[in-house]
Amino acid sequence: MAGNQKAKAKAEQAKGKAKEAVGRTVGNERMEAEGRMEGARGDARQAKEKGKDAFKH
Repeated sequence: MAGNQKAKAKAEQAKGKAKEAVGRTVGNERMEAEGRMEGARGDARQAKEKGKDAFKH
């Protein structure tokens, strides 16, 4: 299960970065902000999984 969550975190981070870049390119501030938010959500998910791994070992 943890591997699945880690993959979701990476996908969310990548999607956020892509959305942020597209928003910046086309000048859409809302899309850029949404991309940053998705990236941050992915970062938080990844940090949670790393914390769980630390307690397992």
